[in-house]
Amino acid sequence: MRRRSGLNFNRQRRRFNMPLFKEVLSWIFDLTVVIAIAFLLVIAFGQRTSVVGQAMADSLKNKDQVLVNRLVYWVTSPKAGDVIVFLPNGNEKSHYYVRRVIGCPGDTVEIKDGAVFVNDEPYTEKGNVASMDEAGLASEPIQLQEGEYFVLGDNRNGSEDSRLANLGNVKKEYILGKAWLHFGGPSGFGRVK
Repeated sequence: MRRRSGLNFNRQRRRFNMPLFKEVLSWIFDLTVVIAIAFLLVIAFGQRTSVVGQAMADSLKNKDQVLVNRLVYWVTSPKAGDVIVFLPNGNEKSHYYVRRVIGCPGDTVEIKDGAVFVNDEPYTEKGNVASMDEAGLASEPIQLQEGEYFVLGDNRNGSEDSRLANLGNVKKEYILGKAWLHFGGPSGFGRVK
């Protein structure tokens, strides 16, 4: 057999494998869709924060972990009874607060004789809460403006909330989302009610 030296321009070109190419593109597309869905789920439901203090006892305990639904308030607004997670006055150096919405924009909130009144009607509590010793700013009627929410901790006499001047009404832009699951600590695991 005789060997040729030099360049060989008669080599056959490799054939392009179209079925393999389509299969690879299909896998890349599927992987991209899965990563995008996972990313959106983490952004919408994967934010986690810790409860600091006893302001939400007995519903939530100190150091409980709370998962935050960020998506819900992109399409709706908080309503009375929701447990929200927010930054007090937008202070990014502070920890997140977890409190219950009592009053929504347009509502008038007042605390009389230890009880909460919204629009001159007694507020229907979600659970068993104590009578409040201090009414704070709510000793006089508070008219909530557009995008403002009045919040209280479930532990009414051990909570820093909208009754205090340093926190006041919570603006919607400072709300991270709705607390929807809690876990850890003595309270175990479950939905936030």
